[in-house]
Amino acid sequence: MTFDEFYILWYSRMKRFAREYVISEDDAEDIVQDICLELYERYDLFADRANRTAYLFTAIKNRCIDHLRRKMIEQDSFSRIQEEHRLTLRMKFDSLEVLDDNLFNENDIEDVIRKALATLPERCRQIVVLHKIEGKKQKVIAEELNISLKTVENQLTIAYKKLREELQK
Repeated sequence: MTFDEFYILWYSRMKRFAREYVISEDDAEDIVQDICLELYERYDLFADRANRTAYLFTAIKNRCIDHLRRKMIEQDSFSRIQEEHRLTLRMKFDSLEVLDDNLFNENDIEDVIRKALATLPERCRQIVVLHKIEGKKQKVIAEELNISLKTVENQLTIAYKKLREELQK
């Protein structure tokens, strides 16, 4: 029997068998096509087999198992990703629900900043105000206060550290 004769005789049976397990018509067709391609490439070895039917259906069974295993892994991964996304949404939703509307009150924010600035030493506070509030460059501040640029940098570093600590409270 030639491969063409074999293909015509067995293709629909193999596909129907695969279809019972993989559900999708396209997946069943892909599995059978892959097996037929392998058989075509090595048909001389297949033609010599005593029990070709057992070989064919065992090959289809194994391909269906591989396919279903892969689908289950994909589904599990998808479910995990979906659950993580759901939990993220839930967390964001919950955090927005408990968010204090008064937190964004402009007067309160100004008070918090004013109190934090008040904790700084005078010279340090002056440098921060000139730099961050008035928008002056460090070099201009150094010239204006008649101090070195390095002193301005050090004072800003100290101020940022203290402000960070204060504002975290």
